[in-house]
Parts: sequence; C-alpha cells; structure tokens
Amino acid sequence: MSKTPDTLSTLEVGSTTYHYYSLPQAAEALGSIDRLPKTLKILLENQLRFADDESVYQEDMQALVDWQSEGKSSREIGYRPARVLMQDFTGVPGVVDLASMRAAVESLGEDPAKINPLSPVDLVIDHSVMVDKFGNPAAFQENVDIEMQRNRERYEFLRWGQQAFDNFSVVPPGTGICHQVNLEYLGRAVWTKDEDGKTFAYPDTLVGTDSHHHDQRSGCTRLGCGRY
Repeated sequence: MSKTPDTLSTLEVGSTTYHYYSLPQAAEALGSIDRLPKTLKILLENQLRFADDESVYQEDMQALVDWQSEGKSSREIGYRPARVLMQDFTGVPGVVDLASMRAAVESLGEDPAKINPLSPVDLVIDHSVMVDKFGNPAAFQENVDIEMQRNRERYEFLRWGQQAFDNFSVVPPGTGICHQVNLEYLGRAVWTKDEDGKTFAYPDTLVGTDSHHHDQRSGCTRLGCGRY
C-alpha cells in the first residue's frame, strides 16, 4: 500500500488557528479533482482526515479521484461520519443495546463508562404527538403533555441515556420531524473539534436512520452505489 499524502494545512481566523485537510494539496499527489462531484470531494476530505496507512490508504483516495474517468468504482472505502441522526423507532433499541453492553462490561469487572457512541448521536423523537386537543391556543402544549404522560417510561429511559452516555443527545417530542430538526437545528456547514492541542475544521456529514428513508442516507460506501 502507498503512503497517504500529507495535506494538513492551517487557516487563521481572527485569533484562532484552524487545521484542515487541503483538497488542492491532495490533487497534487493524486491528480486533478476538478470534475469530481462535491459529495465525493467531501468523502475525499474524510479519507484524508482519517488516513493512517492501516485502515485508510492512498489507494482509497485514488479510487475516489479515478471515479471521474467512468463515473463508478468497485472499491469500498471506510467512511466515518461527523455525526449520526436517529429517530425513536430505531433510536430506542439502539440505546437499549448500549445499556446492555454497559451491563455486560460491568459484569466482567470493567468500567461500564467505557461504552459510548464513537460519533456524536442526535436522537429525534418525531411523529409522536397525537391530536387529542384542538381548537384552542393551548392545544399544542396540551397534546405534548399528554404524549409525555402516555410514554413516560420510554422518555425517562431516553433521558437517562442522554445523561449516561457521552456523544448522545435527545430532541424531545413536539419539536418537529427529524428531517426538519436536522436542517433547522442540528446541521452545520462546518464542524470543529479540539484534538491534541489543535482545532480541526471539517465538513458536516451524517448517517441517518429515519424509519422510511434510511436506505437513502445509510452511509453506503461503495462508490458506484448511486447515492452520491
């Protein structure tokens, strides 16, 4: 396997120095990316950022660049999203799995706090509030209150999960559907992360697990799958 190119660069904004991985510098080593779709450029940045010559190689990046020749590739790559978006249909079982893993780790005499999501997770409770009250200005809040009473045990469990796990937050019922909440509140153009004394800037990407559109946001990493 070839050694991945060194493309780490800096950008000064006010008094802050941001570190980022330069696509123009990557193009010097891998070839022109002028005709590469923006979505694949974002994937290329992802590969540059996690390159370690053990799980991400230069050949993975080269496959992205070479996609321009035929518009497809059979090579699979490792993709690590900036965050994960869940809704309660799939999110509640996910939290149950994490809680079960913690219980298993504790039974082995280890620290259960080691079990946490690797990427930040937002769980949106959507499509949950029913219309029991209507025709008055207080109807919405009354419906939300009824929903909280109906599913009290579930929401108490999710609140425990938010307090117990790192990288995990819950958006309560009545806020909106997950697509809307993602666009209006959760999504960012650029994320930052402090690591090893440096502030890194990188594009927003996510894997979504919505109950009826999850196949279109599933994080498929075969370059020719048509979802990019």
